[in-house]
This record gives sequence, structure tokens and C-alpha cells, in this order.
Amino acid sequence: MPTVIRHAEPADIDAIKAIYDQPSVYANTLQLPYQPVSNWQRLYSAGSGFYNLVAEVEGSVIGQLGLQVCQNTRRRHVAELGMGVSEAFQGQGVGSALLRAALDMADNWLNIRRVELTVYSSNEAAIALYERFGFEVEAELTDYAFQYGNYVNALLMARITTRAV
Repeated sequence: MPTVIRHAEPADIDAIKAIYDQPSVYANTLQLPYQPVSNWQRLYSAGSGFYNLVAEVEGSVIGQLGLQVCQNTRRRHVAELGMGVSEAFQGQGVGSALLRAALDMADNWLNIRRVELTVYSSNEAAIALYERFGFEVEAELTDYAFQYGNYVNALLMARITTRAV
């Protein structure tokens, strides 16, 4: 079953919400459990420079990635990303497909030099994925977020593309 990557549509809101309602997904993002659909509708009014991709298998949305190009004039060469994959499809290449598509856009269409993200330091699978795509740890952020009743650290990772002149 091939994974199709496409831009998200408003009809995908319920499916995207369902992904982030799963415990392993919201635990590894800054999302809270039990979010209303209206919070996810913001994805469609995020403004200029926001690219909202979804992964689809057999007509079902199983993953989402947001790529936000910085709008500050001095940081327009930078984009931030975050993503979530449905629990039933984690470890099956969905995150890789989403990341590959987003980085292709960043490198070949958006003229992005630096892509950055934040990931909990305990999320070994995500860190390994990002490292496979050339991301490097730049800093560890102490007590970055509150998760399951404890403060947890996060890593700031970035991938910098150098182009021949």
C-alpha cells in the first residue's frame, strides 16, 4: 500500500485531529489531549509560508507535517517543522515520506537553507529519523515541556543545506 503525500485540505481536519488525539502522538508533541476540532481549523488560516502536508494510505489520512517558513525578513531562509503519524503506522516509513516531501519543497522550491525542529530527548525513534535526513543536534533544552507529570528535556535540531554558487 503506497503512501501518497499531498497538501492537506479542510476535509482532512477530523482525520488530523484523530492522529493527534492518540496518546503516543500528543505525548511527543506540544499538543494537549482532548483538543476541539476548532483548534485544528487554525491549520487552514496559518497564513503565508505555512505548508500543511498529509500522508494518505488507501484514502485515509495517517500522518501530518507542518512546514512553517519564518516570516521575519532576516530569517526567511529558515523553516520550522513538526509532524505526527498515526500509531498504527509508526515505524513504517510514513514519517520518512512526509519528511522527504517537505525537505524537497524546502530545498528545491522554497529556497530554504535551514530547517529546524524541536524533539523530546526521550523520543529516540524521531531523533533517529531526523538524523537519517541530515539533522544535527544543536542544543539540549532543559525542562522544555511538561509531560506525564514531569518536566522533560528537548533537543533543538537543524539541517543546513549548502548550495554550490
